[in-house]
Amino acid sequence: MGLKEDLETDVRNIFNPRWSTRDGTVVPEADDLGLGNDAVKFADAVVLYADLAESTALVDGKADWFAAEIYKTFLHCASKVIRSMNGEITAFDGDRIMAVFLGDSKRSNATQSGLKINYAVRTIINPAIKNKYPDETYAVRHAVGIDVSKLFVARTGIRGSNDLVWVGRAANYAAKLATIRDNGYTTWITADVYNKADEASRMGGDPKRSMWEKRSWSKLPGVQIYRSNWWWPF
Repeated sequence: MGLKEDLETDVRNIFNPRWSTRDGTVVPEADDLGLGNDAVKFADAVVLYADLAESTALVDGKADWFAAEIYKTFLHCASKVIRSMNGEITAFDGDRIMAVFLGDSKRSNATQSGLKINYAVRTIINPAIKNKYPDETYAVRHAVGIDVSKLFVARTGIRGSNDLVWVGRAANYAAKLATIRDNGYTTWITADVYNKADEASRMGGDPKRSMWEKRSWSKLPGVQIYRSNWWWPF
């Protein structure tokens, strides 16, 4: 059988069978799902994307080893922050990381993760760059996007090379929010996240005031979002 016929058969085998689905309570591993039409559904899950800004300019303009150090430090710090807030890392994609939060505190945990990643960049990573390379002008810039929605999780790929695909609004919106670059505003969340986050995740400072500014989103008119340039010390 040639490649064309092989692919035609594979496509029919995806479109034709009925889906087998079950409700999820924990983030699945790839081996928890079959390669056929097998899926886990979440009625309400938060997705976070943390994205390293201007990575193309970084790899084009700096030594490869320096760019690798920046990638490693950013992704390492983001990963540890996410884990500390009960998030599950689901993917690394070049210069960004995806995570999923479940449970009653998922909106607050994800929101605080975004603010803590900003703290790590400002007070750990960038000072370390300056300390190690005093003449270096580069500083890490980033953005975090967060949304909540139902999710449909399936296994995709081929035998020996496959992973999970997260289908749902939260995965798409969070990824798009993480690409926004706006003068120091590093954490972006939808109104659905903001409205049910706890007070500690929305209010800060002394006296207490909102850490978030309501914004419109030109890419998706009608979707209310919030931005923050605050950080959460730890």
